[in-house]
Amino acid sequence: MTDIAPTTFTPSVETDQLAVDTLRFLAADMVEAAQSGHPGMPMGAAPMAWTLWSRHLRHDPADPEWADRDRFVLSAGHGSALLYGLLHLFGYDLPVEELRRFRQLGSRTPGHPEFGQTPGVECTTGPLGQGLAMAVGMALAERMTAARYPEITGHRTYAIVGDGCLMEGVSHEVASFAGHLGLGGLTVLWDDNEITIDGAVGRSCGDDQVARFAPYGWHTEVVPDGTDIEAIDAALTRAKGDPRPSFLAVRTVIGHGAPGVAGTPKAHGSPLGAQRLAQAKELAGWTLPPFTVPEQVESTCAVLAALGGAEHATWLEEFAAFDAVAPVRAAEFRRAHARLLPAGLPDALEAVAARAPRATRQSSQACLHAALSVMPELVGGSADLAGSTGTVCGEVVHRDDFSSSAVAFGIREFGMAAILNGMSLHGGFRVFGSTFLVFADYLRPALRLSALMGQPVIYVLTHDSVAVGEDGPTHQPVEQVESLRVIPGLQVLRPADDAETALAWELALSRVDGPTALILSRQSLPQLELAESATWPDSALSRADAVGTVAGRPSTAALPSIHIVATGSEVALAVAAAEQLRAEGFAVRVVSVMDRTRFTRDAAAHTISIEAGSTAGWTGLVDLAIGIDDFGHSGPGDEVMARHGFTVRAVLDRIREYLDGAL
Repeated sequence: MTDIAPTTFTPSVETDQLAVDTLRFLAADMVEAAQSGHPGMPMGAAPMAWTLWSRHLRHDPADPEWADRDRFVLSAGHGSALLYGLLHLFGYDLPVEELRRFRQLGSRTPGHPEFGQTPGVECTTGPLGQGLAMAVGMALAERMTAARYPEITGHRTYAIVGDGCLMEGVSHEVASFAGHLGLGGLTVLWDDNEITIDGAVGRSCGDDQVARFAPYGWHTEVVPDGTDIEAIDAALTRAKGDPRPSFLAVRTVIGHGAPGVAGTPKAHGSPLGAQRLAQAKELAGWTLPPFTVPEQVESTCAVLAALGGAEHATWLEEFAAFDAVAPVRAAEFRRAHARLLPAGLPDALEAVAARAPRATRQSSQACLHAALSVMPELVGGSADLAGSTGTVCGEVVHRDDFSSSAVAFGIREFGMAAILNGMSLHGGFRVFGSTFLVFADYLRPALRLSALMGQPVIYVLTHDSVAVGEDGPTHQPVEQVESLRVIPGLQVLRPADDAETALAWELALSRVDGPTALILSRQSLPQLELAESATWPDSALSRADAVGTVAGRPSTAALPSIHIVATGSEVALAVAAAEQLRAEGFAVRVVSVMDRTRFTRDAAAHTISIEAGSTAGWTGLVDLAIGIDDFGHSGPGDEVMARHGFTVRAVLDRIREYLDGAL
């Protein structure tokens, strides 16, 4: 399927100017009503946004989730009033009452665009640079979709970025990546207004952005007048004809038309004020009341929206024809977009269980291959660590072939995670990315957005403790697991063996409303045997709910009852310590707490946690937290673990010391 021209209707010069002014003053009215917000960017960028939406963007306001729609990302999310104005004009479910409630609690017009809050908003933006990165992810997902379903794929991705987006380091990561892969379906418009909130861009940045993007492998153009709709239109048309991603530098004036502040930082993040707004409207010949859309603009946008609906109807006919000749592939497309799991997934994961010890990163590799065998929509890769993280899954996509499941993200952790968000938001794929756990700090801002947007991105984070060993404290995570657990909406799973790793993958893939972090070991771990010979999946599920007994049975001994809770690699250590305590007459129960949110302590028992990481989250939850609250050391992993007290003898000494004081 090839790109389809979105309209056969071109607004007149008069209508264009009227529409641009409408967008400018709707934005200014919103900010003025809220007494909060950013009027400058919308007023300067309105012409390029109107040109894109009226002449190039292929979308259907009646169905914002149409699978083959063009995607539009406002990376400069502080200019949200511009996006809300566009959505309102084109007939999305965003009535004028919501514009009047801009930035108010419970409105559909929050201060920055939020995915799921506003119909037509493709992603949450505001953390600068991440919108551009997610647009790259959407463009990659489009190429991968087209490789699998060329008969029904023909959309593009557009983004408007600001100076701040381009200064952020993530923009360099993803621009390099997009150029390397030749993501020709991506067009980025740069709102080149030379202003940041603190002053002129030149105070802190002298980059030649056009010269920067060209060697990345992008098609570049300069539009010297950001009010020249014909020039912007022509540049967008040429971009669609170029096989490379396109970067269009559009020179604008922040706060265009606002006397006294246009072109200055004062227009960036404050209301214009009633008097200055009135002057701006007078200069533009605008006599309509606040929040008014002229009938000429309303009728024009209605025609454009109807043409988008007609494009959608044509695509539905194409999909029906595709379904008739390829029903299996069509059903696969529908299932993947609905995020429904294949029936064979649990059986495939169950088959990975092994008897010999192995690292949970290796268990995870087996689980990934098992899932891929029944889930072709499962795609992802690593930040250049696939062999180490257990995420090797075949040939990687490249600019001449996007049909495989593996993506080589390069050493770009933040970019990888933000691109994964864009791929997930695009739809049709379940995505994963991997790196060492300690480098979760590099990708954390994008992981936070995964959680905020409710995107089921799977983060495979390996080499999970000071047992990493010889690479030393720079590569040995201590505080990372605990820091991940405090992110709202993030499921953090630290499995102890094959059975739990398989369950962790099943839980991650079953989840459709938020991300999951799989915390995996570098070193080999034993396969644990459950008491009472429970069977899959009940045994693993009981572990996840923190009610399964890994070792030990109730005792009638007079000595106190002890519960040892542990995660991941420390479960085997807990089992070994429990055996010694039990031999001394204690009633000991060991619980593997793969997901700490499911743990509930028994108040009648002395509860002790063992985890090779920060004790901050365990303190107050248990009576004794055995962990690591310092950095590690370089040396063989078992020796480093021993130095930090993770041996059976050292653990028993800590427990006995606690019991001596508690009894």
